[in-house]
Amino acid sequence: MAERPGDPQPLPAGAGNDVGTSAGDSLGNDVGNSAGRPLRETIAIVTGASRGAGRGIALELGAAGATVYVTGRSTREMPAPGYERILALSGLDRVPGSIDETADDVSSLGGRGIAVRCDHCREDDVAALFERVECEAGRIDLLVNNAWGGHETFDGVFDAPFWQHPLAHWDSMFDRGVRNHLLASRFAAPIMVRREQGLIVTTTFADRGRYLKGNLFYDLAKHAMTRLAFGMAEELRPHGITSVALVPGWMRTEFVLTGHRTDEEHWRERPALATTESPRYVGRAVVALAGDRTVIGKSGQVLCVGDLAREYGFTDVDGRQVAPFVMP
Repeated sequence: MAERPGDPQPLPAGAGNDVGTSAGDSLGNDVGNSAGRPLRETIAIVTGASRGAGRGIALELGAAGATVYVTGRSTREMPAPGYERILALSGLDRVPGSIDETADDVSSLGGRGIAVRCDHCREDDVAALFERVECEAGRIDLLVNNAWGGHETFDGVFDAPFWQHPLAHWDSMFDRGVRNHLLASRFAAPIMVRREQGLIVTTTFADRGRYLKGNLFYDLAKHAMTRLAFGMAEELRPHGITSVALVPGWMRTEFVLTGHRTDEEHWRERPALATTESPRYVGRAVVALAGDRTVIGKSGQVLCVGDLAREYGFTDVDGRQVAPFVMP
């Protein structure tokens, strides 16, 4: 069962609550770390981790040994509200995934998953989350901003002139998207600044600055996220903290697979999905960044998962190095 942000649960020894660990060690230095669990001293928060990219990131952090606070609104007992329209379009009767399932899988992969129900639109929820993590773990090494409300107003139409899209997209993509990232970062930054270390990763979408044709609201929101990551990098760099924007390709999320009437075991039977990548591919990019002792050299940049795969030498779950997504 998911815990509310204000329910403190002390971390056991060895789960990353050694506040004497150096800043570099917690981001993946070789001091005391086994090869198979390079992030075993890392304390991470992944927002919006019930499904999709957030779940993939949390799982890979768990496989690397991290303690991961898995946050979002969907629990086993109560799926997040607001998805009625996309559920109807997808033919589903329930939102897939939950923070509880993700946290359990993080632990089964070798990390420690802690599910905390948090509405990232609510300042009091977010404040309680970060207060709890600092109280239990003593620090935050990694924040992954991924909570995204854009699905809540998806009406089955992506490619249309801006005057034909509903203004509700602004609320879902900005108030429940961009604002979520800024709000979480505002609470993470002071904790990281006190220790002069940390990494903030903001998931987004971009294609070499090109206009994301067909959805002005989506284009504005995603470019706002990249600018957010850049602006935070400028202000956090003097404190030794890194902020980057991370761009996955076309991911085989639960909703994408359902839309193509397939699943993760049979997606190869759908030619349209040939260039897709699993959500764990972006997770492996986050693990690589968190384990890079020189990652601050990338601060402020927009990084593509496919490019990082070549740089760091990781692959997707099927062994492919999927190239960065390029719009047609």
